[in-house]
Formats: sequence, structure tokens, C-alpha cells
Amino acid sequence: MLQKNKDTLLSEYRKIEKEIEKRITEFEKIGEKKDKERIFEEMVFCLLTPQSKARNAWEAVVNMKADGSLYRGSEEAMKKYLRKIRFLNNKAKYIKELRTKYFKKDNSVYKVIFEETDEIKLREWLVKNIKGYGYKEASHFLRNIGKGKSLAILDRHILKNLMDFNVIKKLPSTLTKKKYLSIERQMRKFSKEIGIPMEDLDLLLWFKETGEVFK
Repeated sequence: MLQKNKDTLLSEYRKIEKEIEKRITEFEKIGEKKDKERIFEEMVFCLLTPQSKARNAWEAVVNMKADGSLYRGSEEAMKKYLRKIRFLNNKAKYIKELRTKYFKKDNSVYKVIFEETDEIKLREWLVKNIKGYGYKEASHFLRNIGKGKSLAILDRHILKNLMDFNVIKKLPSTLTKKKYLSIERQMRKFSKEIGIPMEDLDLLLWFKETGEVFK
């Protein structure tokens, strides 16, 4: 049964491989252009996604950008666009803190993102320095700017599928650093065994649950 499931997954991958590669190319272009504001938008998007729908998170970013509150607004100004986002009070606070840190004259956050070439070290730095970022959010952000090619984005969709394919035995009740990195290693092994690159596998499993290749 497991082999049949793997064969089915490979078949599904072949059907949408071009769509996945197109999306990955778009992520890479974001990183290549190094547009400071565009990078910030992806950072905010990944800050908003935990326990909220990705579409709702991106809609919030787009709307806040349109009226200027993303770059200049108060927490209250941003909250009206965060009504579909869980923990909106905390998220508005995190965005404001991130904005202050990100747009400092020393460009320290932006510099680290593009000067650190080791994606593992860069993720650790993001987790340590960006409030609201855990390993999932940091991995998600790096993938979305074309840098986290071997990192796992362990959201509920991915974890559920990893259990279905017997990569993990059960859904973790919490994701400590040790547990996250352990599951990530198991996912890398599965990626190699099935012959689907990590970044492609993430989007494929996400597609299986949501029916679209998004962010």
C-alpha cells in the first residue's frame, strides 16, 4: 500500500511539476532582485501564516501595502486588515517590531539575509532575532526568496502527509527544535528516496491538501 501511495504521489508530481517549477522560479526571482520592500512583504506574510490560511495572510499583506499601513501605519491601523488572522493583536505588534528592526539605517536584517550563505545558520539567526518566527516561519520565508532549498516547512498539511506516507509515526503534539530538526531529516530522506526535491515536495504535499500551488 505504501509503495502504491508513493507511485500515486509521483504520478501527481508529474502532472503539476511544471507549475511547481514555475512557482519556485518566481521565489528565486524575488531573492535575485533583492528588492528591500518585497523581501519585507514576504517576511510579514510568513509571520502571519501560523494557524491562519495562507490566502488570508497574503491578502492582509496586499491590503496593508495598498493603504500604506504596512510601512507606516500604527498597530491599530494594521489590525483592521488582520481580522482573518489568528492572534491579530500579537501579529500587529510583531509586524511593527519587525518593521522597526528591518528598516534601521544599518540594514542589519537585510544584510544578514543576503550575506549569510549557509541556509541553516541563516534560519537559526532568523529564529533568534525575529519575534514571531519559529523554524517553520523562518524556513517558509527562506523558501519564498529562493534560499531554503533543503529546509522543511512543517505546517499541519505537511505533517499530516508525512504521517500518511509513514515518514513519521504520529503527529507531534508540539514541535520543539529537536523534534522539528528530526522530522526535517526524515523528510529529506523521504525526498531522496522518492526522487522529488525538498522544495518541490513541500509544494506537492501542500497541493494535495489545498488543491493549489501557492506560497
